[in-house]
Amino acid sequence: MHWTEAVARLRREREAGVLVTVTEVRGHAPREAGAKMVVAGDVAWGSVGGGNLEETAIARARAVLDAGGGPPETMVVSLSDKARTDHGRQCCGGEVTLLLEPLPVVPSVAVFGVGHVGLELARILARHDLELHLVDSRADQLDGVRLGCLDDALATVHVHHAPVPELVLGSVPAGTHVLVLTHDHAEDFALCDAALRCSHLGIIGLIGSSAKWTRFRQGLRVEGHAEAEIDRIVSPIGQTPDGGVGPGKAPAAIALAVAAALTGVLAGDRVAR
Repeated sequence: MHWTEAVARLRREREAGVLVTVTEVRGHAPREAGAKMVVAGDVAWGSVGGGNLEETAIARARAVLDAGGGPPETMVVSLSDKARTDHGRQCCGGEVTLLLEPLPVVPSVAVFGVGHVGLELARILARHDLELHLVDSRADQLDGVRLGCLDDALATVHVHHAPVPELVLGSVPAGTHVLVLTHDHAEDFALCDAALRCSHLGIIGLIGSSAKWTRFRQGLRVEGHAEAEIDRIVSPIGQTPDGGVGPGKAPAAIALAVAAALTGVLAGDRVAR
């Protein structure tokens, strides 16, 4: 697998990795500057030269992963019969400098309901490096013209027109944070019920008033969910510590408050694991 495909696979599967690049070669070495390898927890793709050089790089990359990532770092490996490591000797006679760049887990967020608030929220989240899933049962809300404001998104945007939106829950990546803000309270409830039955999701957030959440909580009990499970849902989302909804009830204001509340969570997701 080409290293670019390996990076894409790690991103898609929300797995951390390390990109190893030969940045400088002095003397004789098995690979030239620019050679790359991608290292994950239990597999590696590509090659920076094989033998002791490569095993040393893989060991260091996995140590970086075990430490939770961090800033890029360089390492120099001497290819000399006098430079023995845990992986043996490599006697090419040269010296290789490697750059190790952690590839953190890319956060994933699914917004169910792309109405006024959902679209404003998508506009904000799209400016971040993440996997953004936009789901709506109404095809017109996902029209290309309407979503044109996301054309320059940094995020990878996935659009799902789903007459039964809760079916999309099973296809989003593990750890995806789910935000429920559809146009229909019955649809919201069905999504909350289905989300609680999924073990692979991250945070589950529900928009609405405290009264709405009180009704939903009771309904979820009737559906057989335990209190501890129901507590997985954060509602109402977009509140300030004093219970207010951001700086106001305008869609952009609510979206801003929801996005702000997600900031710390998304930062935590990026820690290599």
